[in-house]
Amino acid sequence: MKLGIFLVLFGQQNLEQALDTAKNAGIQAVELGTGGFPGTSHVNAAAILNDEAEIARVKNAVESRGLTISALSCHGNPLHPDVSAAKKDHDDFVATVLLAEKLGVDTVITFSGCPGESPNSKYPSWVTCPWPPDFLTVLEWQWNEIAIPYWKEQSEFCRKHGVRVAIESHPGFLVYNTETALRLRREAGDNIGVNFDPSHLFWQGMDPIECVKALADSIYHVHAKDTQIDARNTALNGVLDTKHYGDILNRSFVFRTVGYGHDDEFWKSLVSTLRVVGYDGTISIEHEDGIMSVNEGFTKAANFLNGLILKESAGEMWWA
Repeated sequence: MKLGIFLVLFGQQNLEQALDTAKNAGIQAVELGTGGFPGTSHVNAAAILNDEAEIARVKNAVESRGLTISALSCHGNPLHPDVSAAKKDHDDFVATVLLAEKLGVDTVITFSGCPGESPNSKYPSWVTCPWPPDFLTVLEWQWNEIAIPYWKEQSEFCRKHGVRVAIESHPGFLVYNTETALRLRREAGDNIGVNFDPSHLFWQGMDPIECVKALADSIYHVHAKDTQIDARNTALNGVLDTKHYGDILNRSFVFRTVGYGHDDEFWKSLVSTLRVVGYDGTISIEHEDGIMSVNEGFTKAANFLNGLILKESAGEMWWA
């Protein structure tokens, strides 16, 4: 396995500076944001797609530092009911796939997307319960009429360009847990897999270790991000929480740097379980900790995970 970073974390630096920061912290692989929600702080796929000199510059900047590119990320909502919003995210995805082919990168990360509740919708509509029965009608329309046809088409497109898609399971989108991830893969194409991020699973009550076992070879990439559950706020209000992520004191859960939501035994077990199911790719640090600064959170995560991955590579296995 390799320790990586989602490089948009250092969006305030230019590409070369960000790569140096990562290299100096013991990072081996970088995940580059190329559009969608992560933005294009270092690489704008659409802008450089036909600029061979710029593509070569990006590739050389990474490789000359002894790093590799684990994935290109353009997390977006190509199923958005607003046609212009959907087109923007779809165009970013297409450009990212084509750029990945030129860079020799085999994995593109995005979200499944979420449509509205009908062809007349203005905003996405995420269904979270089966009653009243209108919700199930909406859900099946979203899957059968919008999501499956779209992703079947993208699966074929990606296959032609030697790229696979890693969908990040995320609440607010059609794919948000294990069964929805496997449903999309089963119905749209076996080159559609998962960007495994345990932080979104913790607060929904899932066990990421069991999820890894169930997802197995559909895991194409991994994010390292933790979640801290506030017992009192959850006891009062449950986990569906729409308060701003900055309202840390009152939220039911917040995202944390690895090791600050769950202890090292969990992370040891996660790394070991990933290896047992055959994953030998990158564990990419993502920082959304509202308590720690970027540098503090990244440094602590890198130090923490470097130790686990090095020991794991040396054959020391842990099980919770």
